[in-house]
Amino acid sequence: MERFVVMGVSGCGKSSIGAAFAAQIGARFVDGDDLHPDSNIAKMAAGKPLDDADRAPWLAEVGRIFANNALPLVVGCSALKRSYRDIIRDHAGGPVAFLHLQGSKALIADRMVARQDHFMPPALLDSQFATLELPDPDEHAVNVNIDQTPDAIVTELVAHFKKGTV
Repeated sequence: MERFVVMGVSGCGKSSIGAAFAAQIGARFVDGDDLHPDSNIAKMAAGKPLDDADRAPWLAEVGRIFANNALPLVVGCSALKRSYRDIIRDHAGGPVAFLHLQGSKALIADRMVARQDHFMPPALLDSQFATLELPDPDEHAVNVNIDQTPDAIVTELVAHFKKGTV
């Protein structure tokens, strides 16, 4: 596998874990937050959750990043619903593995409050969890619990990569 999406609700660690995982497997990392149109960022910064119409062009762009860049490539993207993951797959130009970082709402809320300079306010965490659909077994995905150190999370993801389970 050469296309990976590190997914999960806001605050789960997609950017930091995705970048570290990419470094470990010799891939490039792209932060999906950087692909949002300004209108999406402004909406979230104002405390308003995105709807499917807001997300669709962004998700298509996430998929196109895979199709238009050298592989291997890791992208951090929430990819909360199966339909969102389908949009990414439809535009990716090949199979995509989803690395789902999951954790309790309390743990993630604590992390969101502690981080600075991010457009996504903690007030939107409930909407993220309400939207989240866990990946189905046929989606070429792995779930990793984030109640461990970042190094342990990356080690677990790399082990799945080496075994070919993602």
